[in-house]
Amino acid sequence: MLDAPYPELDELLTLTGEAGQRLSEIEASEGAAGNISVYIGWPLDVRRRFPLVDALELPQAVPELAGKTFIVTGSGRRLREVITDPTANLGCVVIDEGGQTGRVYTSPRKLFTRLTSEFNSHLAVHYDQVMQSGTNFHAVVHAQPRHLTYLSHIPRYQYEPYLNRHLLRWQPELIVQLPEGIGHVPFLVPGSGELMAATLESLRHHRIVIWGKHGVMARSDVSAKRAADRIEYAETAARYEYMNLVNHEQGEGLSVDEIRAIAKLWNIEQSIF
Repeated sequence: MLDAPYPELDELLTLTGEAGQRLSEIEASEGAAGNISVYIGWPLDVRRRFPLVDALELPQAVPELAGKTFIVTGSGRRLREVITDPTANLGCVVIDEGGQTGRVYTSPRKLFTRLTSEFNSHLAVHYDQVMQSGTNFHAVVHAQPRHLTYLSHIPRYQYEPYLNRHLLRWQPELIVQLPEGIGHVPFLVPGSGELMAATLESLRHHRIVIWGKHGVMARSDVSAKRAADRIEYAETAARYEYMNLVNHEQGEGLSVDEIRAIAKLWNIEQSIF
């Protein structure tokens, strides 16, 4: 939830671009992998930057979001390039009355023909979180960080308790930044209704979820950069875990008592350790 004065369109575009740039820097968005969307719950005029308009049939009805705006990456666009030319790589969706259709606003500079193919999952997560919390802002980021994705190919890391106890032991910051842990959704076809439903359910309990053998999705009600931060924290943990596997598991990580002491000092509610 954001308080007034609310960010203007150009600030939101910049923050979205900075999130995409950082994901590229940590090698979590090779080529055109990854996508970002941002829900804005206050009035926002997008037409000066995005003057072209087309009709859009939404993947699900969201009547309570009528009049609200989404900033969304275009299909096939590189997250690292959003920062240098946001109008070429992003579109804006404004929800119509009734919530079954919308209008897609784009720029004459756009380099895509449609929005990300995973907009169905993005929209479902946004809608669910807005309905649950009443937030006026919500960001969702999908990326493909190497170490998290690799570990999701190993069966024992597909079990959430094992995954979290092994990843969150490597740095004191991890239990503070990810107190609910990391969710895990078994491999489902990208863009499918099954992936959408499983992601929505997992993100009700976590702020980041691994898409098995595919990547991750993270959310934030503060900024797209905060969602990207959560991916970076989780990927750092996975990199430590990978290093430990390569080094014959010689590292022990923080003990359960040490992690509980950190949580107690910082008043962190967690049920992982």
